[in-house]
Amino acid sequence: MPHFRLETNVSKSKVTPEILKKISAAVAKTLGKPESYVVVTIVPDQLMHWDGDDKPCGTATLMSIGSLGVEQNKKHAAVLYPLLKKELGIPDDRLYITFSDQSSSNVGYSGTTFQTILG
Repeated sequence: MPHFRLETNVSKSKVTPEILKKISAAVAKTLGKPESYVVVTIVPDQLMHWDGDDKPCGTATLMSIGSLGVEQNKKHAAVLYPLLKKELGIPDDRLYITFSDQSSSNVGYSGTTFQTILG
């Protein structure tokens, strides 16, 4: 159910399967969720400008059921920002992450919703 989606002007050639695996593992760990539920989407090569230039930048969303809140989001940001800077070269001050906490009834999976699965 966790989904991390990043839209960035970083080129597709820099987004390797290894980077996707690292982000997936980091998302699972910081949220305390099974990695088998984690989805990572990176949309590279976007036409993006931040502060008038096209240096690496991006916008991201981290969606999950639970595990998100004021203090938790600070922890998640502390994990994700350094990773994205190291792996994709996106500086901390050129990336927004929006945290989206969904109820289990608002996330579908396997022909039903997580409300049914989680009880």
